[in-house]
Amino acid sequence: MVEIELDGQKVEIAPGSMIMHAAEKAGTYIPHFCYHKKLSIAANCRMCLVDVEKAPKPMPACATPVTMGMIVRTKSDKAIKAQQSVMEFLLINHPLDCPICDQGGECQLQDLAVGYGGGASRYEEEKRVVFHKDVGPLISMEEMSRCIHCTRCVRFGQEVAGDMELGMSHRGEHAEIETFIGETVDSELSGNMIDICPVGALTSKPFRYSARTWELSRRKSVSPHDSTGANLIVQVKNHKVMRVVPLENEAVNECWIADRDRFSYEALDSADRLTTPMLKQGGEWKTVDWQTALEYVANGLKQVKNDHGAAAIGLLASPHSTLEELTLAGRLVRGLGSENIDSRLRHADFTNAAPAGAARWLGLPIAELSTLQRVLVVGSNLRKDHPLFAQRIRQAVRHGGQVNALIGSDQDWAMQRKNTLVADSSVWVSALAGIAVAVATEKGIQAPVAADVGNEAKAIAKSLIGGERKAILLGNAAAHHEKATSLLALANWIGQQTGASVGYLTEAANTVGAQLVGAVPGAGGLSASEMLGQSLKALVLLNTEPGEDSAAGVGNLNTAGMVVTLSPFKSNLDISDVLLPIAPFSETSGSFVNAEGRLQSFHAVVRPLGETRPGWKVLRVLGSLLGITGFDADSSQAVLSAALPGVNAGSLVDAARLSNADTGAGAAAADQRPASAPPCVASIYQLDSLVRRSTSLQLTSDARAAAQPGVPA
Repeated sequence: MVEIELDGQKVEIAPGSMIMHAAEKAGTYIPHFCYHKKLSIAANCRMCLVDVEKAPKPMPACATPVTMGMIVRTKSDKAIKAQQSVMEFLLINHPLDCPICDQGGECQLQDLAVGYGGGASRYEEEKRVVFHKDVGPLISMEEMSRCIHCTRCVRFGQEVAGDMELGMSHRGEHAEIETFIGETVDSELSGNMIDICPVGALTSKPFRYSARTWELSRRKSVSPHDSTGANLIVQVKNHKVMRVVPLENEAVNECWIADRDRFSYEALDSADRLTTPMLKQGGEWKTVDWQTALEYVANGLKQVKNDHGAAAIGLLASPHSTLEELTLAGRLVRGLGSENIDSRLRHADFTNAAPAGAARWLGLPIAELSTLQRVLVVGSNLRKDHPLFAQRIRQAVRHGGQVNALIGSDQDWAMQRKNTLVADSSVWVSALAGIAVAVATEKGIQAPVAADVGNEAKAIAKSLIGGERKAILLGNAAAHHEKATSLLALANWIGQQTGASVGYLTEAANTVGAQLVGAVPGAGGLSASEMLGQSLKALVLLNTEPGEDSAAGVGNLNTAGMVVTLSPFKSNLDISDVLLPIAPFSETSGSFVNAEGRLQSFHAVVRPLGETRPGWKVLRVLGSLLGITGFDADSSQAVLSAALPGVNAGSLVDAARLSNADTGAGAAAADQRPASAPPCVASIYQLDSLVRRSTSLQLTSDARAAAQPGVPA
């Protein structure tokens, strides 16, 4: 450790650290603009100049390495005058438009100008003007005259998002940040550029001119989209969600969120919201009160059970539903005597299930993705399916890690891949078997199967055998594959021989939680595809739209006797008989279990819209009307405590309940016959009902590409 003196205080810091790092450790604030703890050091704003003893001039704290015995003063006259001089230069060309700037009230330049700026400017010449640029539906670059050239956005694209979409052109007073040749900013993490911009140059286009920061209430929440479980700050005005920004959590999402976490809130107040219960009468939808709708559903379920037996009743639940909703949905179905409940809507191989009460999971903590030395990703468009996992693995690659892939097409992951085996999804089992044989050959052991071994398989095997921290990650396409059991068995064998952990990236916010609370069929129960393929007499749809969310589409739902939809939106109109408005994540309390098995709870941030009610309350009342026991909980916390006893919010589920062990006879039993159909995988902005209804997200290049037949999303 290196010991320095900082403002009279002794500070020990690791060799190679900068003065800024020592100041952070000591709790001393040094003003800065270009420095960001997650980005490389640029040292181009010079706002962090400090007084270093024996140095001939003030030194930038972000770029000056500590040395033994160094004496640093951050508040001496020399340091303060240097910082004031830098501020004067920064403000020379800055437009005086704080009253109309969206960044007003949360602007670093504005804040520091109060402490370090002069009362008047000595500059009398004309200020420069930088013309606005249209870079897409999410980021506004209307006022680029405000830019102070800190290059945070440029470095974020290069180092975190993996795609240098912004850069600086020209020099001196002509320098400006732009995309070049009129391109748009299309990264799935682009919204983070808005957060890290220290001035009002980059702002949120959907949020633009809609509220002032001091008018907003800030409330914690959790993303309901992918399996990262990103922590959010939801900003509210007049009981309406106005903006979503990240809540820092190093163990989960660091200080970043994906664009679908940030902008999906637009759907919460869309014209498609369902605000009152509705019944279909004579082919027309009629608005009714809650009592009438719930009694209709309860009486209908009782009649179906009496006339056709409990096996004629089923429930399909979205894995984006809360843990409490899924728990009560399972109790409801099983209380009626049926085991027909499933949340694995896009799966094709339903034999690939964890033991009862356990769940498939990531196989390692999320934070460890950043430190992996060897990775094999099977069946995932990693960058689009799991943007925040991809950025962590991107950091691993920047530190020397090797990423290998078995995928169906050569996708751009915005990171360097060591080896890529491109194979049609129908032959993924054979391709993975080839890697297993290559591993066996490299190690001089008996291979579990016979398979052809290509050069790519040999290179992947060699990569996996090297290094220390390793993981084999099965993506959404592998989980939804027709031969998912065989893929898992081979992955486990390769993992055992190479010392790699094996896990699923898991598709949705609550894929793991749904398994833990039994939102999967019990003995004799029908799977999701079987329920859709058969003509059940009654089917309940919880927060799901089978036409978009299911591998089988709507199946035979048109012939079902009664279809009940519980949704925040007017969905499934053609197939439903009853619509019950339940609250989205912003209007209900609940919990999700993310890919690593971390339980995260949240509260409602706004009151329910219209007659909307939290889903767990609707299911509780419905269960009581049906006379089923276990529906007397008076809070979502009570439901959660009964579902996962002893697990506290923010903590990891007991490891005994997380299992990626294969269920068959092992790798030797892997079925290498070609699959008959490709796996069903949602594109990045078609994943759930919220992102599908976000206007801005649907205008992005990713959404437009997914809407074009034959164009990979």
